[in-house]
Amino acid sequence: MKVESIFISDVHLGQGGCRAEELLDFLAAVESRNVFVIGDLVDFWAMRRSVCWPQSHQDVLRTLVERARSGVRVVYIPGNHDEAAREFAGMNICGVDVRRQLVHRTADGRRMLLIHGDELDPEVRCGKLRVRIGALAYGAALALDRIVLHLRRMLGLAEWSLAAWLKNAVPGARAYIARFEEAAAEAAARADCDGVICGHIHQPAVREIAGRLYCNHGDWVENATALVETMTGKLSLLRWSEVRARVSAERPLGLLGGSRA
Repeated sequence: MKVESIFISDVHLGQGGCRAEELLDFLAAVESRNVFVIGDLVDFWAMRRSVCWPQSHQDVLRTLVERARSGVRVVYIPGNHDEAAREFAGMNICGVDVRRQLVHRTADGRRMLLIHGDELDPEVRCGKLRVRIGALAYGAALALDRIVLHLRRMLGLAEWSLAAWLKNAVPGARAYIARFEEAAAEAAARADCDGVICGHIHQPAVREIAGRLYCNHGDWVENATALVETMTGKLSLLRWSEVRARVSAERPLGLLGGSRA
């Protein structure tokens, strides 16, 4: 599958819940001219408690560097879990451009603001202490998620995420997501952009908000999703579990329905 650009974030290398092997399969299946990694590539927060670094995590970094050295444009925008890397903004490391944020022009001429999304936390009244408490609760949900995912795969059932269910079931979480999405659209308007592409909240979505296109490419912990830009500039979400099923059925790879702009 050939596309213009791949947008991923919230890989969380170094965390036990990282689905690095699935990301590697995705990167092997999709060829692109640009790869944008928009925050939380490495989870330094989790690694302060315990380090989980299997070969697949190392292979993700190696793959990104190899793409950059082969001529693919690879841009890395650090997030809050890897904010230490923000001090390298403006530098090129192993062929990878490190930025704080970026305005990307799509193939059809739209200006899209690329940010991780933690910059918006003050606007949605989410201070650092609340973020860290939320991260601990989220980590507990992800630990249960890994058990549930393993059991459902053994039983041949479709993937289901407890963490994703909680975000959609708890009123406070739903309200936070809505405020975040609105704040992201407002950030795009302030930057005089047609839309925004971000991550941070692990909630994949493509929708129009107040005349701006809001795109969240999700994550590689609970959703295993990415955003792709086609050669004509259309933006669409890809869920790896659905792409994998198409590969297994020997059907042509395609974009997910209902999530295009």
